Amino acid sequence: MDSLRNKTGFICDMDGVLYHGYRLLPGVKEFVDWLYREGKHFMFLTNASGRSPKELSQKLQRMGLEVDENHFYTSALATAKFVAAQSPGCSAYVIGEPGLFNALYDAGITINEINPDYVIIGETNNYNYEKICTATNLVLRGARLIGTNSDITGPIEDGIIPACRALVAPVELATGKNAYFVGKPNPLMMRSCLRLLGVHSDESVIIGDRMDTDIISGIESGLDTVLVLSGVTSKADVDNFPYRPRLIIDSVADIPR
Repeated sequence: MDSLRNKTGFICDMDGVLYHGYRLLPGVKEFVDWLYREGKHFMFLTNASGRSPKELSQKLQRMGLEVDENHFYTSALATAKFVAAQSPGCSAYVIGEPGLFNALYDAGITINEINPDYVIIGETNNYNYEKICTATNLVLRGARLIGTNSDITGPIEDGIIPACRALVAPVELATGKNAYFVGKPNPLMMRSCLRLLGVHSDESVIIGDRMDTDIISGIESGLDTVLVLSGVTSKADVDNFPYRPRLIIDSVADIPR
């Protein structure tokens, strides 16, 4: 545990690590206080694309935790950065929530429902057959298909909901085209976080509750890896994967102790 506490950079997943739904997990406030007190470089990372960093900061504030918006990074921001680097000044047909639209606008990507360069899909509550049909035909006419992340499901307080990959799947099946997914476990997202933090992967750790996104993305990016059992993964689940985190702890509350 001492080697973990000596790390300079901390990249932390959010749901299942910091909170469940709108309930802050025990010990999280003490963990965040420790990050600030020790002068750690830290980023709260989420594959969810619907909210902006400011909205995520306000969500934590409503739970009683003050964290500046500069400490948040989303798959929407990573997607916008990737697409803008690939094709500066391009246009896109977008299925998603305001957080995704805002990130794309800020990166200079315009919305186009006629002949876009890309079709970009993130999580949304406004998913319907008409949008699937539009996206399908735009991809068939040459638009490249992008998903903000490859999560199939996401947690809610009383179960699960279909997440980004489940929403992209009908377009992939109808067109025969595979989407490119930008969020975790794509190392692109991790490298962007490290650059924003100004730290090297050897000096950093990722803390998450999922083996298939958080832990594998840390391994593939050269970060130290810590699995917390406060989310969706149990100790028994770890044996189902061909790789392991370096540390398994109950929650982030264990780190400052």
